[in-house]
Amino acid sequence: MDRLAPTLRPRGRPAGFQRWRELLFLHWETPAAALRAVVPPGLELDTFEGRAYVGVVAFTMRDVTPWWSPSVPGISNFHELNVRTYVHREGRDPGVWFFSLDAAKALAVLVARAGWHLPYHHASMALESRDGEVHYRSERRWPGPVPARFEARYRVGAPIGPAAPGTFEHFLAERYLLFAARGGELRIGQVHHAPYPLHRAEVSHVEESVVAAAGLPATAGAPHVLYSPGVDVDVYALEPAARPG
Repeated sequence: MDRLAPTLRPRGRPAGFQRWRELLFLHWETPAAALRAVVPPGLELDTFEGRAYVGVVAFTMRDVTPWWSPSVPGISNFHELNVRTYVHREGRDPGVWFFSLDAAKALAVLVARAGWHLPYHHASMALESRDGEVHYRSERRWPGPVPARFEARYRVGAPIGPAAPGTFEHFLAERYLLFAARGGELRIGQVHHAPYPLHRAEVSHVEESVVAAAGLPATAGAPHVLYSPGVDVDVYALEPAARPG
């Protein structure tokens, strides 16, 4: 499978721009059968060495704007938390399937649900940093399912640089395609950004129910952890996902 083609800049004008900051990537191995049961037809699980994963990514969105507008204080900046797995279409288009995306701005949730057909939810969220420890909290408000909570405490570790193609870190982090479904129609979108500058990170506490709220088995054991200070992102509009071939 070609995992580098999606990293190239698409043709055309971006639909919008975003800055993704302070990203915490947590991943747990998950039974493939459980994931297949909730991934829509037309998509297949993307695995690493035969193993499937569910990811929880906690971060902050900054300067979220459409291409025609500047950043608006109070609207363009908010925390976000997504639950996801990795998929492809018949050996092409390795990308992300989102089970849920929680955001701290109600307006962003409404726009994303209506315009991008993504399962956004409004949540009460907070990010604090003290003495080198980061504390991230999220509690879903609407729409359900609830309860759907997330809390993590972590410290950023040594930089490891951009992930090399073929590595586990590249498989987890370097994802530029996303899928959504609208009325049974599969749609595909793309983002473009520089490779993530990755760091190791140490999580001292994680408690979450967002994975189970998505209809998946509850996570167990220590997650695989990565951190990135962030990237600047060009976002391209969703399009109907034509059948590969």
